[in-house]
Amino acid sequence: MLLIKKILLFISAYIPLYLLLLIKIGLQLANGNLHFNILNSIMLGLLFTMTILGSIGIFWGLNAKNYVQIYIKSAKNITEKHFLGYLSLFVLFALNFQIEYYAMASTFVVVLIFIGIVYIKNDLFYINPTLNILGYSFYKITYISSNSNEQKTTYLLYKGKLESAKSYDVNFSSYNLNITKS
Repeated sequence: MLLIKKILLFISAYIPLYLLLLIKIGLQLANGNLHFNILNSIMLGLLFTMTILGSIGIFWGLNAKNYVQIYIKSAKNITEKHFLGYLSLFVLFALNFQIEYYAMASTFVVVLIFIGIVYIKNDLFYINPTLNILGYSFYKITYISSNSNEQKTTYLLYKGKLESAKSYDVNFSSYNLNITKS
């Protein structure tokens, strides 16, 4: 079950890319620059399915139930370190993606698989750009849990601006998708 959740969360990172490609393809179809064939239909179905699966992953990932109160000693917003890398990938694929070519469709799928392996293997779920678009920022925090007096460091998603020297309720996951209650 955990692997399925990780895969869905990875898929959710690319919802903006899927939507950009769906818009591009839709406009090409509407303008008569592209016609339906088997490959186009498969790619449209794949992009639509990935958008739905990614949305399920976001919903599943954000609906945490086991919160622990922590006191944040320091918090540094690190969103900018990760978001721009994804943005360049979105632009690269969206501008150059030509659905009518098997080579391009195959390359798109293989690139997503390679990135997915790295993303899932290294638990990089905290750098999900879709969450950033939804208003979440990524923080590296130093905190003390209410369960112990030990100081720890981790990554945290927070919708809004996270403040130091304040207590928050946090759901800690085993895969770097730690989320606070807003």
